[in-house]
Amino acid sequence: MFAAASFLVSVPVFAQAPLVRQLPLLSLVMTLAWVGLGLRLLKQKETQIWGDLLLGFSWSWLAGSIYWGWLRWEPLIHLPVEAIGLPFALWGLWRGWGKVGNLFYLGSLFGTALTDVYFYLTDLIPHWRQVMQVDPALATPIFQSAIAQVQTPWGISWAVVLIGTLLVVGLWSLGKGQLQWWAFSGAVLSTILVDSLFWVAASLA
Repeated sequence: MFAAASFLVSVPVFAQAPLVRQLPLLSLVMTLAWVGLGLRLLKQKETQIWGDLLLGFSWSWLAGSIYWGWLRWEPLIHLPVEAIGLPFALWGLWRGWGKVGNLFYLGSLFGTALTDVYFYLTDLIPHWRQVMQVDPALATPIFQSAIAQVQTPWGISWAVVLIGTLLVVGLWSLGKGQLQWWAFSGAVLSTILVDSLFWVAASLA
């Protein structure tokens, strides 16, 4: 469960990123495929937990399709769009339904929220807007400027705080020894991997 949750946070990000730029509508429609597969797996006792996990993942995929497909030029609405499934996840947990998928989604949203907070604290939002407005081939100077800003004492300090928070929350939930919390932990801890890979990609640009 931990490995599956980590996979669903890290790997699909790199598949969806180019897809939403070229075919945003296809990415959006694919949400229905994830939901359909999740519901099908949910009906079978032996695959029930995987269907539950996939339904939670479908919220993240839906939010990613909407934001990165049509709204990526405005960072201020990133988190609200990513939180599109929050009321439903909280309602499901309150009713005791879909614990695995809902906690996976909340873990993914938590990691996204911390990453966005880091962008605000280190004043990377202007770089975000610039990258989204220029041709990818012309984005290298913007990436280099952003990396220089991250490598300042202020940027490094907040990166340590971000990673430390993710580690504490992720390891705490992993230690609870329940499938739904392993899904939450996988989503939280894999945020470190995703952010690190994007940092490396920006550094090599």
